[in-house]
Formats: sequence, structure tokens, C-alpha cells
Amino acid sequence: MKLAVFDFDSTLMDGETIDFLAVELGIEKEVSAITEEAMSGRLDFFESLTTRVKLLEGLDYDKAVEICKNLPLMNGAKETVSALQEQGYKVVCFSGGFRIGTTPAKEVLGLDADFSNILHEKDGKLTGLIGGDMMFSSSKGDMIQRIQGLLGITRADTLVVGDGANDRSMFTHADKRVAFCAHDILKKEANIIIDTKDLTQILKHI
Repeated sequence: MKLAVFDFDSTLMDGETIDFLAVELGIEKEVSAITEEAMSGRLDFFESLTTRVKLLEGLDYDKAVEICKNLPLMNGAKETVSALQEQGYKVVCFSGGFRIGTTPAKEVLGLDADFSNILHEKDGKLTGLIGGDMMFSSSKGDMIQRIQGLLGITRADTLVVGDGANDRSMFTHADKRVAFCAHDILKKEANIIIDTKDLTQILKHI
């Protein structure tokens, strides 16, 4: 058995989930600027996440769910997941984003599991609060070690794919490290770099 871990935003999905939600409130520029700072490693991930989610306070929860069910998947995502599974990989998604986005994508792509965060809602509205598995810059590294231990998978049989600074912690625990259309801070940690929006390019390196 082998393990493949993909980031979600700007990796399995073409864009940032929180930016799509921010459009509904007309604050996409403000949110996108914070996202860029975090993914480039210039801003602490936890602080950036909680700051951005706070800006979503008041958004209708049902609207958020609807938006997240229709996020655009990255070119080649479905084919790549299927091909990896055929080669014996368990394919999972780690996201600093939201369960309402990763779980619909999990179903469409046939992922084995998704780990992400939960937007708190009350009375049908987002409260601006968040909790979950992927809140910190170290979260992905922590979770990948747990899964490797549970399944008995070594770093030699582990593939990780991401684009931003919060993916660095999981790169430490994999021999195949793909920076996909990534920020420079992550490219420095990678041994496979793909700069075209086509996930099937990964298969050439497996």
C-alpha cells in the first residue's frame, strides 16, 4: 500500500474556496490578499485563516454549501486520482479550507478520505468561527504521520502534492514531493515541480 496526499485549494480544485465564498459578500479582494500572504509564507496560517473566516460572518450557510458543491476541479484531477489508486495508492485530501468543499469533491473524485475544517453556523448563518483538523501550519505534517503510522506506510511510499506554505509540514514526511503551480516557498522543498495546470503531469514522475 502507498499513500498520496493532495492539498485541495489550487491543487485538486482550481482556485481558493474562501475566495469563492467571499465573492458572495463582495469582499473577494480583501480575502484574496490575505490568502496570498498566507500561501507565500509571509503570514501565520492560523491567524490568516481565522481572520478570513471572520470576514464571512453573516453569509447564508445554505448559500455557502451551494457554492462549495460547484467548485471547479483542477484539470486532470479525476484521471490522476484514479490512476494512482490503480497503482495501489490510498489517495486523500488535506485542506486548510472547509469540509463543505472537500467532501463533495471527495465523492466526485473518489478520494479515500478528506481532512479539513468546519465552518460554524448558527440560525442558518456563518458565525465567523471555525474549527477542525487543519487549522495550523503544522497540521498537515501531523496528520500525515498519523496516517502513515495507522496504515504502516513509509515516507518512501508517500507522495504529497501542494502549492502553498501550509503544505511544507507534510513535505517533510514524503520522498515524492510535488510543488504544483506553487509558490516559491514550497518549490524549495519539492523534488518534482509542475508549472502547468494539469495534474496528470504528476503521473510521469510515478
